[in-house]
Amino acid sequence: MAKHARRSRKFRLTLAAAVAVAASLPIAAVAATSGSSGTADSATQARPYIVGGGQASIQDYPYAVYLTDSKGNQFCGGALVSSSAVVTAAHCASAMGRSELRVVAGRQNESSSDGIVARVTDVWVEPGFSDPGKGDDVAVLSLDRQVPYRAVALPDSSDQSLYREGTNATVVGWGRTADGGSRSQVLRSATVPVVSDTSCAQSYSNYDAKSMVCAGYPQGGTDACQGDSGGPLVVGDTLIGVVSWGDGCAKPGKPGVYARAITYADDIKAQSQGRSLLW
Repeated sequence: MAKHARRSRKFRLTLAAAVAVAASLPIAAVAATSGSSGTADSATQARPYIVGGGQASIQDYPYAVYLTDSKGNQFCGGALVSSSAVVTAAHCASAMGRSELRVVAGRQNESSSDGIVARVTDVWVEPGFSDPGKGDDVAVLSLDRQVPYRAVALPDSSDQSLYREGTNATVVGWGRTADGGSRSQVLRSATVPVVSDTSCAQSYSNYDAKSMVCAGYPQGGTDACQGDSGGPLVVGDTLIGVVSWGDGCAKPGKPGVYARAITYADDIKAQSQGRSLLW
């Protein structure tokens, strides 16, 4: 992710059509467009591709999707929460106009024609969102068709234990395999342990335990990275986080920061059922 003008953190977003969308991007994402070559890899400061993981099968994560612009340039991830709705990061949903957004489902390799490409009919962004570093980095996209893939499970009050320190979670996406490195054309996954709120607050002074959760190893080495923003962090098939931001990719002492899904589960469920969708 590009460095924010006021902070050292980075979003985990990549953008291909930099010039076309710059006017609608958050400040940090705009910074990432400087020197763009017009490819999906151009924002080398962006943060989301899977680092330190391995290739994954879409059959194991059928709810994993990725977002593109109207020209097919991938820039974020997401997860199906129903047959016609996707949860992603608010900063991804706000990166360009609704009419430009596309959701690709059921496709493991970006270079293939497998799966389904859907348009977005409605976008709901968590009302409190203004900047990933301030929390509320959650959005729901309504699709123009139903897709035949299993949705991720949303957490409820009985799932608080999934946020326990040391719980092994899995992050999934098509992001870069190193900070500023080459991007992956295929779906990848990595296991990262949940970090305690106390420890994460020591890593990031703006950490908010209500809206965020951290995951990663103290020594670094495994993380989400450029292009993974909006993608799912799961325990089993239950969504516990949405890739949001961090400081570089896989740095020691700098775990990835995710939107805390349990905080927003009721809103996500309501929006996925088509109630009160707003732009």
